[in-house]
Amino acid sequence: MAVYTDITEDDLKRFLGQYDVGELTSYKGIAEGVENSNFLLHTSRDPLILTLYEKRVEKSDLPFFLGLMQHLASRGLSCPLPLPRRDGELLGELSGRPAALISFLEGMWLRKPDARHCREVGKVMAQMHLAGEGFSILRENALSLEGWRSLWAKAADRADEVEQGLQEEVSSELAFLGAHWPKNLPAGVIHADLFQDNVFFLGDELSGVIDFYFACNDLLAYDVSICLNAWCFEKDGAFNVTKGKALLEGYQSVRPLSEAEIAALPVLARGSALRFFLTRLYDWLTTPAGALVVKKDPLEYLRKLRFHRQVLSVTEYGVAA
Repeated sequence: MAVYTDITEDDLKRFLGQYDVGELTSYKGIAEGVENSNFLLHTSRDPLILTLYEKRVEKSDLPFFLGLMQHLASRGLSCPLPLPRRDGELLGELSGRPAALISFLEGMWLRKPDARHCREVGKVMAQMHLAGEGFSILRENALSLEGWRSLWAKAADRADEVEQGLQEEVSSELAFLGAHWPKNLPAGVIHADLFQDNVFFLGDELSGVIDFYFACNDLLAYDVSICLNAWCFEKDGAFNVTKGKALLEGYQSVRPLSEAEIAALPVLARGSALRFFLTRLYDWLTTPAGALVVKKDPLEYLRKLRFHRQVLSVTEYGVAA
């Protein structure tokens, strides 16, 4: 979450008048994240999340995102729900941006998750993969191989400003992944961004999953690799095999991975590390001054990519031999 577009109280009150949500009592911007502008609203009834969809999000994709949340909730997954306007529409407009009101999910994201939490994340991701079956709208992953190449083309000339030799290293990595990316693995709806700030806990109990604005149709094991990157590395950059083992066991307690999926994890993890390195690099180089957004260090994911490049066996992720 982030704030790129500011809103006025008068405009917000007019927008809320299209909904049956009570009177506005307060609102504030949410600075975490990098994709859309988000605000926490308090009304005379319930707290709500207001999302303004920024330019990177295609308006044509919004029926997928909003419909997916409804579909997953109907299948028992705990996630926020888009609220309908009085005319039944889920999408409105505010400050020149497409906008939606989303129900508020109780809980907090964890700054220091341990193996217990990783196990629960594995379970809920597998539950989401199963719950996504039957969702009728399809959305291609815009941030797979072709998307990475496009992002890299926009950043490559300045890459060595971030670290010397980066342009050559990343170009080589893209070529490798283009030649070795897995095919014919089980696919379906994936979250594609299941980071710590997108999973809420109440105490040690997982209370729900938020922020489906990168969700798409892709390899299910690719989603697993994203979580290995997001949840199983320590602050010093070391991979925590205990967390990896817990996350994978949690996932497989709900949806067992095939032998082919397990064998593909090192390449998938390289790809997911590169994906987040590239989006972070692009944002690092292009985020406008004054935007209320926390820029994330792209080199964190370069270090993760280098780890995966050295993996010789999936046992290094905690998979039983």
